[in-house]
Amino acid sequence: MNIEKIRQPFTDIFPGDLSGNTMQRNTPKVLFATVKPAGFDGPKLIAFNQPLSEEIGLGKYEEKDLDFLVGNHLPENVKTYATAYAGHQFGNWAGQLGDGRAILAGEIISKEGKKTEIQWKGAGATPYSRHADGRAVLRSSVREYLMSEAMYHLGVPTTRALSLAFTGEDVVRDMMYNGNPQLEKGAVVIRTAESFLRFGHFELMSAQREYNTLQDLADFTIENYYPEITSDGVQKYKDFFKNICTRTADLMVEWFRVGFVHGVMNTDNMSVLGLTIDYGPYSMMDEYDLNFTPNTTDLPGRRYAFGKQGQISQWNLWQLANALHPLIKDEKFLEDTLNHYGTYFWEAHDKMLCRKFGFDELRESDEEFFTNWQGLMQELHLDYTLFFNRLEKLNENSDIRSLFENISYSVLNEEKLRKLEDFAKSYDTRLSSNTISKEESLSLMKHANPKFTLRNYLLYQCIEEISAGKTEILEKLTHALENPYEELYPEFSAKRPSTYDDTTGCSTLSCSS
Repeated sequence: MNIEKIRQPFTDIFPGDLSGNTMQRNTPKVLFATVKPAGFDGPKLIAFNQPLSEEIGLGKYEEKDLDFLVGNHLPENVKTYATAYAGHQFGNWAGQLGDGRAILAGEIISKEGKKTEIQWKGAGATPYSRHADGRAVLRSSVREYLMSEAMYHLGVPTTRALSLAFTGEDVVRDMMYNGNPQLEKGAVVIRTAESFLRFGHFELMSAQREYNTLQDLADFTIENYYPEITSDGVQKYKDFFKNICTRTADLMVEWFRVGFVHGVMNTDNMSVLGLTIDYGPYSMMDEYDLNFTPNTTDLPGRRYAFGKQGQISQWNLWQLANALHPLIKDEKFLEDTLNHYGTYFWEAHDKMLCRKFGFDELRESDEEFFTNWQGLMQELHLDYTLFFNRLEKLNENSDIRSLFENISYSVLNEEKLRKLEDFAKSYDTRLSSNTISKEESLSLMKHANPKFTLRNYLLYQCIEEISAGKTEILEKLTHALENPYEELYPEFSAKRPSTYDDTTGCSTLSCSS
């Protein structure tokens, strides 16, 4: 791989702690601290994303590159570091946070001029590890590697994954925070993104009143990642905030389209580029439920439940607005922009639902249709992905029981079947008013509705198999997630088996690494 091409523009520009000390502490007035990966004696490669490597400019993988993939024996040009940021966690100000398990190698530029940051996750402690060891375990690493790639192929803005490797050491983790720590296999993921900058980086500098650095950070972000912004002065920062709002709303709509629940939408987990970032206690939707959260740490309040993600993203943007206020100094602009966010989000959300249902355009009457559909989905406990797959097959000759019975997580009695039949009639009535052909309608649905989503129980099976030294499920899942709008493996197009309903590490997850 062409690791000699990696450079560190971030550390050349911004103030940092250059001591290399990994002792966990506050590092005031800086945006990064230099730190080296821990190094591992017995690494073993599990998976490598060759197409991504070539796309970003690293080139082909060779056996000698394994040392780089786990942070061993770095070349002299790679000066590694962790960034400092702050954040609101579960609605409360948490102060300084930072890259506790992530260490950046730097940035590489492809032949086409595309910039990509490269980051290890699980390679050792940093000053921001908060009394942890900076390691990651196999289960969280497999989940991040596969899900970030799954989201990319679904068409959802996301960080990506370059490699997955065993470290050769065991790590102690209390997975459910219930006083039962266990040894688990350690692993390292290399993840990539155009940038890993978060709301929290701006929150930190603003909270510390480091307004010159705050402005430099905004200028750096705009210059490198927002080429569409050409304004000057205060207007530049206004346009910056408006663009972040739009990208964030668009991201939330995409999460709703594919049924993704992040699980821990703290401001430090929000990308200023509108990317899905930090794959922790996430889940793809099985049974449709607006109140579903996969994160046990989010109980009982369910702050980050599926149906609240639009609302929470707006709340997070309020915190970013506060952080950027020293640059913008216009409360009315910020308030108007954030109030418009809800209008923009819901209109984009409903237009997305129109595509999922094959409607030609959004009409005023569709709001009632969508509300009735949501109530039906929740009452009948229908599988979100499979419902739309079945809907594509619905016609006047369809037998409602045979079409929908196997995608419900409850028994469809006669009363529930009648409700499904009534819905089918109302759906047919709405389709009949389309100004596009049935073929065009079906095309909209096929492009909006995946045939495959990476469900938690499949990830659980994959992790168990990799732990046993096998990779058959990993290979099949990788093939399936690269082609999510095709049904390559019928066994993956089924609702979650009941045996996984209450399985720890599958249906219930925590923020534990």
